[in-house]
Amino acid sequence: MQTPDKEGRILLVDDEPAILRTFRYCLEDEGYAIATASSGDQAQALVQGQVFDLCFLDLRLGADDGLTVLSRLRVLAPWMRVVIVTAHSAIDTAVNAMQAGAADYLVKPCSPEQLRLAAARQLETSRMAARLQTLEQETAAAGADLDSHCPGMRSVLDTARQVADTDANILILGESGTGKGELARAIHGWSKRSKHDCVTVNCPSLNAELMESELFGHARGAFTGATENTLGRVSQADGGTLFLDEIGDFPLALQPKLLRFIQDREYERVGDPQTRHADVRILSATNRNLAEMAAAGAFREDLMYRLNVITLTLPPLRERVEDIPELAERFLARFVSDYGRPARGFSDAALTALQQHSWPGNIRELRNMIERASIICTEELVDLTHLGFDAPPLDSVPRAGAELSLEELERAHITAVLGNSETLDQAARTLGIDASTLYRKRKQLGL
Repeated sequence: MQTPDKEGRILLVDDEPAILRTFRYCLEDEGYAIATASSGDQAQALVQGQVFDLCFLDLRLGADDGLTVLSRLRVLAPWMRVVIVTAHSAIDTAVNAMQAGAADYLVKPCSPEQLRLAAARQLETSRMAARLQTLEQETAAAGADLDSHCPGMRSVLDTARQVADTDANILILGESGTGKGELARAIHGWSKRSKHDCVTVNCPSLNAELMESELFGHARGAFTGATENTLGRVSQADGGTLFLDEIGDFPLALQPKLLRFIQDREYERVGDPQTRHADVRILSATNRNLAEMAAAGAFREDLMYRLNVITLTLPPLRERVEDIPELAERFLARFVSDYGRPARGFSDAALTALQQHSWPGNIRELRNMIERASIICTEELVDLTHLGFDAPPLDSVPRAGAELSLEELERAHITAVLGNSETLDQAARTLGIDASTLYRKRKQLGL
């Protein structure tokens, strides 16, 4: 199968050699990657070994029944779109095939232009569906704007742009909420892989067994509930970028398989011995110290070295004081537009308070605070009361050693961690307690 100029891997299945040749030449001239099969068994073998986006399937395959082949292909590759090719006399059967999962049908004889249009339409539909899935997987709220007046941040961005167009693995470090995911997506956008997807895997979200399936895919029947074959995020990212968010929480038991994939770009789906390949660029991020974890045996040292060919460390928001007014104004403009609210700026006292706050939750905390202020402010200027600050301005996160009771210190710490976490489960993991204990603590402290 040739290397494609256009995005699209197409399988042609027909028992007439002349039809296969004509279709192949027509679509190869368009730059698509083409493979051919003259029987259902050949088609099945190809689909088991490669990933195709589209299949043109003849309804009459000699001894093979096209509908039976269609049902087998739908099980093996449910993501692959199938166009039935049929003679005039079998249009009713083609309609039945569409009801069984085919995406469209072509009537033979068809012109080269009809074939090209059918391929382009189906591949565009497939790309749109994949793009929608990728967008749905990303966080709904926009991350930190990457323009910065801070020298440290600008240095990080300059390095990121410099290495973006290579295939070097990049490890992004920084406190939670500093915009690591935003930077990863920016690096993908600046790279030569930007026409393909940037697929995110949220490492703390699953145990080792489910993470393996999420990452590499699984075969039908591989485990209870595996009702169909799935691609996995690695296959979805083929040609693009795989972003491993919070890599420090990646299951230790699965790290050897991740290391092998990073080294050789080879993997197997769960329940399927077929070795597969994927061309992806690896970006990862964490707020944890991987070197300390490796020394403690909680993270593989060889995997750590593979991940951090290039290391980028994002500064916390408290070290980017000069960026806070502009970030706040951008967030405010975004939210008042979304919610149709009247605020258009900040009072001097509000801006001073924003710049004096210590921001333990970094840009995520700033964004959440501005969103709340944009909703409750009924005036043109956001003031201290809208931000939740009580005059005088805050630099008021309680600290160990201050004149505080243990309960006050615990309340402040749990409040900060909750504001810095996307879910209660994530907050519980940060605090080192289970979710039920955190629930009781919140109720006890009135949070």
